[in-house]
Amino acid sequence: MDSLLSERRFLAYGLTQLVHGYGFLAVFVAALGLRHASRDDRYHTRLHAFAEEAERLLMMLLLVLFGGMVAHAGLLGHVDWWVLLFAAATILIIRPLAGLISLAGSCIPWREKLVISFFGIRGMGSIYYLAFALNQTAFPDAARLWSIIGLVVLISIVLHGVTVTPALHVLDRWQRRRVRGSQGIAAP
Repeated sequence: MDSLLSERRFLAYGLTQLVHGYGFLAVFVAALGLRHASRDDRYHTRLHAFAEEAERLLMMLLLVLFGGMVAHAGLLGHVDWWVLLFAAATILIIRPLAGLISLAGSCIPWREKLVISFFGIRGMGSIYYLAFALNQTAFPDAARLWSIIGLVVLISIVLHGVTVTPALHVLDRWQRRRVRGSQGIAAP
């Protein structure tokens, strides 16, 4: 079965590349379809657990490497007041606003939307996107762009690491009140 899944992914990639599409996106969509088709399979459960564990280990490695870049490679060497202001605006205004806009049509309660929007997505992907962009074209001050990304990721790691547990506790309390309210139980 595993070779059949690999063959389907290669087929999705190859056919998409032939029509000058983005093959990696095609493999992602094919994997989502295959995942949905085999959701109840015991192998899928084990593979999912392994993938989560591998993701945690890879994230630990990336964080160690990131810490080394901050401490020893001068990643934040081009930080000035404008970079600090931009990083703060990105984390506290732009990313949460983008998150709220993206959740506008969902049926998630507004308080949960606020929490999801504040925490956003992981910032480590920004490193990949900047590296990709710098490989595609030349930017006038690439070192400053690296400092901006590094500072946004660093602030995000620290701020979200400190606030995630209290935010989830508050969210749990809101959820309990909402459930009690819908069941007609008075709040304590």
